[in-house]
Amino acid sequence: MAETKARSSKGLAIWSVLLGLVLLATGLYFAIGGGKLASLGGSWYFLLAGIVTVLSAIQFFRIRSSAVLLYGLVFIGTLIWALQEVGIDFWALVSRLMVPAGLFMLALLTWPALRKREGKTGRAGIAWGLSAVILLGMLTTLVQMFQPHPTVAFEGKALPLVPVEKGAEQKDWDHYGNTAGGSRFVALDQITRDNVKDLKVAWTFRTGDIPESPTGNGAEDQQTPLQVGNRIYLCTPHNNIIAVDADSGKEIWKREINAKAEVWPRCRGLAYFDAQKPVQQPSEPGSTPVPAATLAAGDSCQRRLLMNTIDARLIAVNADNGEFCESFGNKGIVDLKADLGEAADPKYQLTSAPTLAGTTVVVGGRVADNVQTDMPGGVLRGFDVITGQMRWAFDPGNQNPNAALEAGQHYARSTPNSWAPMSYDPATNTVFLPMGSSSVDLWGANRTPLDHKYGASILALDATTGKEKWVYQTVHNDLWDFDIPMQPTLIDFPNKEGGSTPAVVFGTKAGQIFVLDRHTGQPLTEVKEVPVKKGNIPGEHYPDTQPKSVGMPQIGAQTLKESDMWGATPFDQLACRIAFKGMRYDGLYTPPGTDKSLSFPGSLGGMNWGSLSTDPNNHYIFVNDMRLGLWVQMIPAKTEAISRGSNGGEAINTGMGAVPLKGTPYAVNKNRFMSPLGIPCQTPPFGTLTAVDLKTQKVVWQVPVGTVQDTGPFGIKMHAQMPVGMPTLGGTLATQGGLVFIAGTQDYYLRAFDSSTGKEVWKARLPVGSQGGPMSYVSPTTGKQYILISAGGARQSPDRGDYVIAYALDN
Repeated sequence: MAETKARSSKGLAIWSVLLGLVLLATGLYFAIGGGKLASLGGSWYFLLAGIVTVLSAIQFFRIRSSAVLLYGLVFIGTLIWALQEVGIDFWALVSRLMVPAGLFMLALLTWPALRKREGKTGRAGIAWGLSAVILLGMLTTLVQMFQPHPTVAFEGKALPLVPVEKGAEQKDWDHYGNTAGGSRFVALDQITRDNVKDLKVAWTFRTGDIPESPTGNGAEDQQTPLQVGNRIYLCTPHNNIIAVDADSGKEIWKREINAKAEVWPRCRGLAYFDAQKPVQQPSEPGSTPVPAATLAAGDSCQRRLLMNTIDARLIAVNADNGEFCESFGNKGIVDLKADLGEAADPKYQLTSAPTLAGTTVVVGGRVADNVQTDMPGGVLRGFDVITGQMRWAFDPGNQNPNAALEAGQHYARSTPNSWAPMSYDPATNTVFLPMGSSSVDLWGANRTPLDHKYGASILALDATTGKEKWVYQTVHNDLWDFDIPMQPTLIDFPNKEGGSTPAVVFGTKAGQIFVLDRHTGQPLTEVKEVPVKKGNIPGEHYPDTQPKSVGMPQIGAQTLKESDMWGATPFDQLACRIAFKGMRYDGLYTPPGTDKSLSFPGSLGGMNWGSLSTDPNNHYIFVNDMRLGLWVQMIPAKTEAISRGSNGGEAINTGMGAVPLKGTPYAVNKNRFMSPLGIPCQTPPFGTLTAVDLKTQKVVWQVPVGTVQDTGPFGIKMHAQMPVGMPTLGGTLATQGGLVFIAGTQDYYLRAFDSSTGKEVWKARLPVGSQGGPMSYVSPTTGKQYILISAGGARQSPDRGDYVIAYALDN
C-alpha cells in the first residue's frame, strides 16, 4: 500500500510539473505580450491573466491545491472579460475561451489529488462535476464549429418561387454577365431550391491549359463561359478558345493562342456577335444611333467571338469553326499596345472580356500596380466589330479626351485605367466603365486634375462616339488601390412611388455599394462626404472628405477595434492585438504614411471583380466579399537609380519587403494583416454571401461562405469543414429557381444557397478550387438546364487544374 501511495505521489508530482510548465509558458507569453499591449494603450487582461497564470504554475510546481484556485480565478476572469468584449459572438468566444477552458478542466481533474496530498477532503464530486460541465461545453462548441453562424440571420417567411412565364425563358448566355447589363440572373426554373439536391455531374471537359506562368505569379482561371445555341465557348488562362457541345462537353474546335505574360495569366471571358441578327437601336430619345454591321462580300465570319489577351491583343475568331476573322484588324488581330508608348510586358495587359456595345467593341486595359510613375495610360477604345477599325478613343489624360492623335504622338501616360468588366445599356447606347487609379496607386503627389476626376469612378460613355455622358467618383485621390473592381450592373431600382428608376449598381473594394441613376450618374441612395484624417507624405493631395454610401449596407467595412482582433488561439490573438495597436488606423480611409498604417478592407478585400448577381423579380442583389486587411508603410528611398522593383504581380502584397516605387521618393513595404499562423487577424467571417433588398436597402441575410477544409495555418490543409467564411474571389449566379450559386471560395466546392433565406441547400466537391463565375443555360436540343463552372484552382491553394464541369438534374 505504501509503495502504491509513493507511485501515486510521484505520478502526481510529475503531472503537476508538466501542467505547471504549460501554464508557465502560457503565463509568461501573456504577461510579456500583455505588458507590451498595455504599453500601447490596449487591454490589460492579458497582462493580469499572465501574472496570475504564472503564480498558478508556481503552485503546481510546489504541488499545492491553491494552483487550481488561482487558475480558476484566471478562467472566471477570462469568461467575464470575453462576454464584456464580444457578447455572444460565437467565433470571438471560441478564440478567447477554448484554450483556457481546456487548461482549467485539466487543473480541476488534478484538484482532488492535490487536496488529498495536503490532508484535505478531495472534493472529487465538485471537481468532476465542473470538469464535466466544461467538457460538455467544449464538445458542444466543437459541434457548433461545423455549423454556419450567419452574421445576419434570415427572419420572416421565405419568398415564393416565381415561375418563368411561357416564352420568357432564357435562350442563350451570350454576354460575360449573361446580359449586356451584367445581371448574372437566369430566367430558368427547371432546377429549383426544392430539387437541387438531385443535381449531379453531367459532363466534365479538360481544357489542357493549367494556370501557370514563368514566375508563378498570378496565374489563375477566372472565366465565365458563354453559351449560344448548342455550343459552349471557353477561354483559358493563356487565351486559347474552345467550343464544346452543350450536352456532352465534347470538343468541337479549338483555337490555340498560347499568349504569354509574366504576371496575371487569366481570361475572364469572351464577347459574342452575330451579324445575321438585326442591330438593336436605342429606344431612349436623343440617343446616338448604333452603326450598321456590314460584312464584306465573301466574309464567312458571320458569328464571331472576341477576346482580349494577356499580351494586349484583341482577337476575333469565327464562332462556327475557330478560324481567325481575316477581315478583322490584321487577319483577326488588333494590337492594343499601339500608340501607348513604352508598354512592355508586364506593364500593360488585358484580363477581362471585351464589351460588345451595339456594333462597337469597347476595351480598357490593366496597367500594372505600384511599379513606377511612367506607365502606359488607361486610354479606352471602341472598335468596329466587323473590321476592327478604331471608331473612337477616350484618353482620360487629355483635356479633349476624344482628340485624334497627331503623327508620332501617344496617349497620355499613367492615367486612370479600366481593367474590370464593363456593361452596356442598349436603350441609351451607353457603355459603363469601372475606373481605377493612375500609377502609382499608393502615391499621388504628381496627379493631375484629370487623374483626380476619373480615378476610382464609374464613367458613362456614348458607345458610338466615345463621348462622355457623366462620371461619378467613389474615392477622392485614391491611395489604397480602391479601383472599381467589378462590372456595373444595370437594374430597375424600385422607388417609393411603386415605380422604378433605371439605375447602375456596383460594389467596391472599400465595401461600399453605390446605386446611381443610369441617365445622370447621381446617387439614388444617400452618399455622405465624411471627414477623414490626412497623412504625412509631402505634396500629397489629401482630401478633406471621402464618400461613404450610407444609404446602402456596408459590407465588411466596419471600423475595427482591438476587440475585433482574433486568432485560432489566444496566443495569436494577442499577437494580432499588439500588431493592431502598433499601427496607425483611423478607419476606412486611413492614408499610407511613413509609419505603418492599416487599411481595412485592404485592396485585396471588400467586393472584387466577380461582380454581383441580381433577382429582378424580388429586387434582390447578391454580393460576395473578402475581408483581408493590409498594412502599408512608405519608406523614403532614392528610386530613380533602381532599374526594377515590383513586376506588378501579387507578390508585393505578400511581405516581399521594401519595393521601390520608381519615379517617387518612396519604396513601399506592405503585407496582409495576418496572425503568426497565417490567419486574418480580425474575427470571422473572412468572406460572406449577402442578400440585399433594394426596396428597403437592408441586408436580408448574410452567411459565411467557405470552410477551412482545403487551407489552414502555414498552408497546411485542415481537412475540416468548419464554415468560418473564407475570402471569396469569383462571382455568383442567381436563378429563377430560387438559388444563388458560388464557387469562388478557398475550399473546393460549388455551392447553392436558397436565395430567399440564405440556407445552403446543395454543394458538390470540385477536383480543385475555382475562381470562375458559375453560369447556367438550357440546351436547345434536350431542353435540359445545366449549371456550369470552370475550376482551375483557388487563390491560396497550390492545387491547379483545367476542369470545366456541367451539372444537371439526375433524371
